[in-house]
Amino acid sequence: MRLHRLTLTAFGPFAATERVDFDRLSAAGLFLLHGPTGAGKTSILDAVCYALYASVPGARQSGAVSLRSDHADPGTPTEVVLDLTVGGRRLEITRRPEQERPKRRGTGTTRDRARSVLRERDHATGEWRALSGSHQEIAEELGLLLGMSRDQFCQVVLLPQGDFARFLRAGAEDRAKLLGRLFDTRRFAAAEARLAELRAAAAQRVRTGDERLLATAHRVQQAAPRGALPEAPGDVAPGDLAPGDPHLADAVLARAAQARCAAREFRDIAALALHAAEEGHAAAQAHHDATAERARLQRAHAEARSRADALALRAPEREETRALLARARAADAVAPALALREGAEAEHREAARAERAARAPLPPELAEAPAAALAERERATRERLGALTAARRAEERAADLTAELDRLATEAAADAALLADAERRLAPWPEEHARLTERAARAERATAEAERAAERLARARERLAAARHRDRLAAAVADAEERLLRARESAADAAAHWLDLKERRLRGIAAELAAGLIPGRPCAVCGSPDHPDPTPQADGHVDRAAEDAALAAHRAADERRGAADRALAAVRAELAAAEAATGGDRADELAAAVAPLADAEAAARAEAAGAPAAQAALAEAERAHERLVALGHAIRRRTAARASRHEALTAERAALRPEFAHESTEGNGGGGRVGLAARVAAASRLADALARAASAARAAEQSADRLKQADATAADAAYGAGFETPGAAADALLTRAEQRASQDRLDTWTAEEASLAAVLTDPDTAAAAHAPPADPVAAAARLAAATGRLRAAAAAESAATARCAELDALGARAADDAAALAPLRDESRHITRLAGLTAGTAPENEYRMRLETYVLAARLEQVASAASVRLHRMSAGRYALVHSDARAAHRARSGLGLRVMDSWTGRARDTGSLSGGESFFVSLALALGLADVVAEEAGGRRLDTLFIDEGFGSLDEQSLDEVLDVLDGLREHDRSVAIVSHVPDLRGRIPAQLQVLKTRRGSTVVHRATPEAP
Repeated sequence: MRLHRLTLTAFGPFAATERVDFDRLSAAGLFLLHGPTGAGKTSILDAVCYALYASVPGARQSGAVSLRSDHADPGTPTEVVLDLTVGGRRLEITRRPEQERPKRRGTGTTRDRARSVLRERDHATGEWRALSGSHQEIAEELGLLLGMSRDQFCQVVLLPQGDFARFLRAGAEDRAKLLGRLFDTRRFAAAEARLAELRAAAAQRVRTGDERLLATAHRVQQAAPRGALPEAPGDVAPGDLAPGDPHLADAVLARAAQARCAAREFRDIAALALHAAEEGHAAAQAHHDATAERARLQRAHAEARSRADALALRAPEREETRALLARARAADAVAPALALREGAEAEHREAARAERAARAPLPPELAEAPAAALAERERATRERLGALTAARRAEERAADLTAELDRLATEAAADAALLADAERRLAPWPEEHARLTERAARAERATAEAERAAERLARARERLAAARHRDRLAAAVADAEERLLRARESAADAAAHWLDLKERRLRGIAAELAAGLIPGRPCAVCGSPDHPDPTPQADGHVDRAAEDAALAAHRAADERRGAADRALAAVRAELAAAEAATGGDRADELAAAVAPLADAEAAARAEAAGAPAAQAALAEAERAHERLVALGHAIRRRTAARASRHEALTAERAALRPEFAHESTEGNGGGGRVGLAARVAAASRLADALARAASAARAAEQSADRLKQADATAADAAYGAGFETPGAAADALLTRAEQRASQDRLDTWTAEEASLAAVLTDPDTAAAAHAPPADPVAAAARLAAATGRLRAAAAAESAATARCAELDALGARAADDAAALAPLRDESRHITRLAGLTAGTAPENEYRMRLETYVLAARLEQVASAASVRLHRMSAGRYALVHSDARAAHRARSGLGLRVMDSWTGRARDTGSLSGGESFFVSLALALGLADVVAEEAGGRRLDTLFIDEGFGSLDEQSLDEVLDVLDGLREHDRSVAIVSHVPDLRGRIPAQLQVLKTRRGSTVVHRATPEAP
């Protein structure tokens, strides 16, 4: 991967558009990226990472940190464009984050969504063609080409020295976190977790199987006959074993077999007892049946004899019933004629009564008139009724028309009044409309002016607040400068003290080494076991503890100096921002300018407050005017329709008047409308009465004729049936139910007589009657006792059989469960051993090293080997990094140790014993080695551009030369290395430079080329 050009717009501290030409900088192979603190050096690296991964490194990727420059113009969008070659393809990536921008219409802002564009350059034509505008597609395409995640890229291409210095001194757990993130060993951790899950699942399956076996054993114990399983010396009961015990299955199977044998013996004994009980029950049942039958026959004979005697006493009643039934059957032939006569007589009585009631309302002269005369009088009356009804309807219609005409006159008067009122209220409308329109326009102009005044007031108040904050910051800057001066002096004193102690210790290092010599053991310097003249320690000798304490004090003082420096820079940056916001004006001047602006804004607000009322008044007046105009049109339409209706109704009333005028004046003194209605009602009542009377008279005549015919028919029928008169036949009649009841009594007496004769003549019954009396109670008691014995024996035999079946089933289940559990137990044992090995808990794993740690240890060994190649050059052949898999103490993670081999002493040193400069170039070598290994792990992608961030200030001149030689040697592989630092000495050693300048209006970049140092 090679970077060509980077373009930043409104990104981070860069307010405008800045361009970085990596091709120009990379021509020298090694270039310097420098500038003051906070200028934006790291922001350039952030922009590269953001272009590739749409996010920035480390804590700066938090959503709370905005990528947009606070110095940028509101209309300038934030954008990053990166031109690079990766995988043999020339690509251009454009990224725009989600950001606020001013609205194109009106005031306020709107939010633009994030945008991404990927283009590729055609090698043949040199033209760019678009590949995608989708975030997801671009991420997938770049992920395939880069072959590494964002975290890997930040560690491989953007080498943060502080991270690797911490990694160098970190413990095993912290190293594991970083290596796991870079080499993505999650699959090995997932394998450990999966094996742990499998181990738990296998153990749970075995436990479930054992619990099932134990449950079966408990059921066997419950199902076995009581006392059938005595505890023998040396036996192991299933209850004494726990799930997971290897002897559990054998104990359960043995106990089940013993229970089955005992149950079969109990079943055989119960079967013999049941057979004996069945024989006794059969004998008792036979004796009981014979006794019950003899008792039944004796009761039947006695009852039959008693009923036969009672039946003989009722013979006269039977003969009387037979005679009454014979007369009733003879009278049935006369019954239809008698019923016909009775119906004709009732009909005639009803017709005579109806005739009398119908003639009652008639005039006296018609009380005895025949039916024909009454019908003729009805016809004449109904003709007169028709003429009177027509006259009455005409009179009623004329009255309705008069009322309608009166209502129309009332409505016309009301509409005339409404129309006059509407025309009066419409007269001043033009002047009123103009006045309300002007009022609303003035209020709207006042509203706009109030908004503008509010904006001017807000800007003035912001500048006033910034000016006051600037004045407070000016005092804070002086305090921060004083604190920084004291911190620098303290740091210089601590450094001088440490260097002095270090020099004094080096002068007496021979005496310190001599103090550790033991006779007979080889010297660590010369290797000789003889020590003829060891150097004695001088007075005031400085030991390692004193030097380390001075070094710690020096580092603490330097940290305080750095914190004071950063605090001063932060206050100065805040002061510059506040100064830019105020425009250089004094706070008192700005305060004086705020007051008139506030008064103007309040006045405008007060005038604009009437805008809603003015608009509402105008709208209400327009609605009222529209209602009045519509009312006038509606009244005029109603007036025209009413005139036409009045004319039609008047003509209709004139045409109806002759129809009822003649009838209204006739009759009893011309009673008017009320008299005509009464005449119509009287005529209608008379016609109805005549019709009813004529009909009733005809019905009475017809019913008299039918009664005479019925009398003659009834007399003939009675004589033919043997009765003297119809009345005698009527007295002999019985209902069908009464006849059936009499016949049923006769039949019952006959059947009972035959039944009793059959019982009394039966041989068995007669024999039983002469036998001794039977005792069924004693026989039932004997049978009940035998039945109880049979039931108890059957229940015992059934329970024994069921117990055998249950124990057979439980034994089969236990055998099946034990057979199924055997492979599960073997599987659980193997999985437990494998999971223990991968988790580092098994005894075979001597180093207690997990699987993921084992993989990371292999990667760390590769990193240490790759780092040692460059560390050898940087340290002039003195140091090399070695991987240590020594077992850690206190149950810590083993296999991730790092040691520094010192060729001067031939011993491996702890990384914490390195000095500041040594720690820097060792961590740099570690970073470069890790970059090579991670790049190889990511698919062997070639990395042609590397960035090294800070850390060079801790090197002396010779070490700095050696480190630069190593970095310069990377050019042999056509690589370019960018050093991000503000160390002044580097500016004279590295010709190609990219300088970041910091101003109040935002940062800018400048490409520089300085002459090479001699």
